[in-house]
Amino acid sequence: MMHSGANTLTGRALHPGSSSGELLILDQPISFWGGVDHHGVIIDVHHPQCGVSVASKVLVMTSGRGSSSATAVLAELIRAKKAPAAMIFTECDIILVIGALVSAEIYQIQMPMVELTADSYAKIPKSGSISVEADDDNMVALIKW
Repeated sequence: MMHSGANTLTGRALHPGSSSGELLILDQPISFWGGVDHHGVIIDVHHPQCGVSVASKVLVMTSGRGSSSATAVLAELIRAKKAPAAMIFTECDIILVIGALVSAEIYQIQMPMVELTADSYAKIPKSGSISVEADDDNMVALIKW
């Protein structure tokens, strides 16, 4: 899928895994508790991307937006195959990382999560497909398009 001239960013792996999908860059962070329904659709009426599905997308946002219950919501979305394919942040969201950890432990489904510096985050393309490889051994993640 990747050609030799692919653009690549390196970040910190927050949760291991390998995935790819269409980019979805959120204008604002979203809470998975009350902000995303069981189909993976943003239902927060105050969010600029209300009505957009996060399912199977490489979700890009600066951070999550709280509620410890988001852990359970994300784990259930992962189990139901309605979660993002991967998540990219500029700030580690431990609540969402725990959701991915729970899903990996209980359902054996990995969802890569990556933290980028603000400079690297700004280099992510605005649209298209992207792949995410997050390595558990050295905690390094590669993002390619």
